[in-house]
Amino acid sequence: QMQLVQSGGGLVQAGGSLRLSCTASGRAFSTYAMGWFRLATGREREFVAAISWSGDTTYYADSVKGRFTVSRDNAKNTLFLQMDRAKSEDTGIYYCAAGPGIMSPPDEYAIWGQGTQVTVSS
Repeated sequence: QMQLVQSGGGLVQAGGSLRLSCTASGRAFSTYAMGWFRLATGREREFVAAISWSGDTTYYADSVKGRFTVSRDNAKNTLFLQMDRAKSEDTGIYYCAAGPGIMSPPDEYAIWGQGTQVTVSS
């Protein structure tokens, strides 16, 4: 089964930028839509962004629209999340996941990365 390994994350000042990566093993990566989700203390898991298998279509939560960019490189089996103009409310554990479509609910995403901490200091 395909596995997802995340990298990136860390500490960034408010207004700064950070890039998260998610690399898949195996050859099935390009057949999946991919999503980013985050979990903050005291809050439920939140959808952040998603991208279609081809990379042609993207979808963002209103809270990150215009600041975050999701992209993928199918030749390298890698998904990215570019976080710009970071805010303190972006703090949380970020997860990448593979699913059937960009509008699919989290429960339909079958494969998840290990998570990476992002902390935005104000």
